[in-house]
Amino acid sequence: MSTATVTSVPAGNGSVLLLLLKLRTFIALIVVVLFFAFMAPNFVSVANAVIVSKHVAINAILAIGMTYVILTGGIDLSVGSIVGLTGMVAGGLIVHGIQLPMFGVVVFPNVIEVIVIALVVGTLIGAINGFLITKLGVAPFIATLGTLYVARGAALLLSGGATFANLVGKPELENQGYPIIGSGTLLGIPLSIVILIVLALIAAYVAQRTPFGRRVYAVGGNERAAALSGIRVDRIKLAVYMISGFCAAVVGLIVSSQLVASHPASGETFELNAIAAAVLGGTSLSGGRGMIGGTIIGAFVIGVLSDGLVMMGVSEFWQMVIKGLVIIAAVVLDQLQRRLAANTRQG
Repeated sequence: MSTATVTSVPAGNGSVLLLLLKLRTFIALIVVVLFFAFMAPNFVSVANAVIVSKHVAINAILAIGMTYVILTGGIDLSVGSIVGLTGMVAGGLIVHGIQLPMFGVVVFPNVIEVIVIALVVGTLIGAINGFLITKLGVAPFIATLGTLYVARGAALLLSGGATFANLVGKPELENQGYPIIGSGTLLGIPLSIVILIVLALIAAYVAQRTPFGRRVYAVGGNERAAALSGIRVDRIKLAVYMISGFCAAVVGLIVSSQLVASHPASGETFELNAIAAAVLGGTSLSGGRGMIGGTIIGAFVIGVLSDGLVMMGVSEFWQMVIKGLVIIAAVVLDQLQRRLAANTRQG
């Protein structure tokens, strides 16, 4: 669209259009909810709302970390594989413990220790991504694509491609309670949703109210200017990839806990849903613009769309096509919003 075409729109109409574009994700959520409410029986029910929210929580937690990465102008393709690897790490610790052949013993960590170890593994993989990008100069796409394969391969190696099943622990080993993460509730609310709410509030506060958050936006807006202003760009980038790895580890724990089993293929294509949720929520792929709140709404759009299409009996192949079209539309609208906002300021 040319500048002349945009500026020819009356100021009032341009402001209204810009407002609608800013609210597009929220509007899209309302539209898809209303659509499936009419088209899919039992879609609007408390039981289904809980199920959808639990599905959304998985994508939304991943998308929180992805949003931080994209805000700096990066991308993280490895989060799905980190989900699989951390789930396998947790499963292996519960089923087989830590082998110490030099002492002739096997140590079985309790559930809290299992959770901590899995979170550390995910965060360390994020740190590796950050190191490759900041210190070795590898492009984010290539660096995280490489760790995607490494993490997935490591998950397969941990069990020879097999599944760690029945992750309930044993009383004599004092490692029971792992399934509570995925199936437990707090005040009647599933723990996975509680975890999402806590992480979303913390992430939103950090992004909007702390010096670190402002530096993240500054790096994504103009990396060179940020460096010249004294911001340690490499540290910020390292930190956001560690946040992304941490969020992926949280999802790995939730998924394996819900299934009461760890499978090395868990998390496949999760990275695509996380990126889609962030983009739908208004996070710019060029960096420097986006909000955690928008990402959460974007995750709900993806979740409602997926579950609604399943309830309508739509083919999985068509579901992929529809999701792809939604993502393309989101990017197109984002570009339109940027152009309109720029021309409104000039006017």
